Amino acid sequence: NIYAQAEEPRLDERQLGEALGVSRTPIREALARLEQEGFIRTVPRKGAFIVRKTKQEILEMITVWAALESMAARLGTKLATTREIDSLRRLFGDFQGGEVEARIDEYSERNIEFHQTILDLSRCELLRTTADGLFLHMRGIRVQTIGEEDRAARSIIDHMSIIEVIERRETELAEKLVREHALKLAEHV
Repeated sequence: NIYAQAEEPRLDERQLGEALGVSRTPIREALARLEQEGFIRTVPRKGAFIVRKTKQEILEMITVWAALESMAARLGTKLATTREIDSLRRLFGDFQGGEVEARIDEYSERNIEFHQTILDLSRCELLRTTADGLFLHMRGIRVQTIGEEDRAARSIIDHMSIIEVIERRETELAEKLVREHALKLAEHV
């Protein structure tokens, strides 16, 4: 979680190489590419640091995410198979009553999988690729905020409502509920 600590996380080439079982050359090449894409910044004689977004940038990313994900839900109601849509419900089938708070880490991962699955339902590769560009930061924001102010309990209620309208293939309502759900994160931030 890149937003969990006060300072930007530092990437250590040696540790990355050891963890991935590769030499430092491919690590340096990967870091150079990540820097070109704006995900990291290199400080001479200090190392590479993961770039964290400002609050305004985060709010903009959430707005773009809301647009992408709501369009994915719209497309999903038209294109996804019943089996693909059923996979959304299976993500939360074993959370009963107050278990969301008790299993917050597991729920957080399922929450992220839920949002990625909605993107997959669209069957639009460009939409998914564009969303993936935001995902590094969106994941960190979602993981950090899901346990705050009873957001998990409210989130699962939203998710179940979204699943129901997608199952009924109510295109307009699915698009609206997904957009509103995403924008609740912006309000929270």
